[in-house]
Amino acid sequence: MKLFEEFKINGNPIPVPDAEVELSYQDLDAGSAGRDESGVMHRIRVRTRVKTWGFQYFALDRETFAYLEDLLSRDAVFTFTYPDRDGAVRTCTAYCSKTSLVYENARTGLYRNYKFSIIEC
Repeated sequence: MKLFEEFKINGNPIPVPDAEVELSYQDLDAGSAGRDESGVMHRIRVRTRVKTWGFQYFALDRETFAYLEDLLSRDAVFTFTYPDRDGAVRTCTAYCSKTSLVYENARTGLYRNYKFSIIEC
């Protein structure tokens, strides 16, 4: 298992993903934001550009799958280390709320299309 030192969960590097790491940003609105009765949107932004990193593994063996599952399920919230767009190494508090995979062959311990997102708190 080759580790990806650029991205870490609680100081532990994740395995090198099989696809590009996808970074997306999202603004967060207050609960009272939304459309009024005439259909006009009233945004009340409470936070801007919250980061989400998407990781994908096309094929995993049992050892790598277990390692990732342990990293992602050990704590509900964890420290996530990542390279920022300016090249600096940053750390934030983050969580993982969803993972998915396909059992290719459960008997031999092969898995495919393992995906998860890490979301900045």
